[in-house]
Amino acid sequence: MNGMGGAEAGPAVFAGTVFVLFGGALLLWTGARLRHGAPVADGAGPLASAVLAVFFGAVLLLAGVWCFTRL
Repeated sequence: MNGMGGAEAGPAVFAGTVFVLFGGALLLWTGARLRHGAPVADGAGPLASAVLAVFFGAVLLLAGVWCFTRL
């Protein structure tokens, strides 16, 4: 326990929830686009856009988990 009080716990829960939801949604959306053979981003290379989307989705999920461990 790091001694985080009630005033600091609220923003950590909010930020963690936003990060986890957005990261998870980005990973699901990217997976659905790749499964259908559709481009992940218009005007970008298919491999680069898929790699970047998966990378940032994973980073956002990890950031959300980190926020929850700070409670």
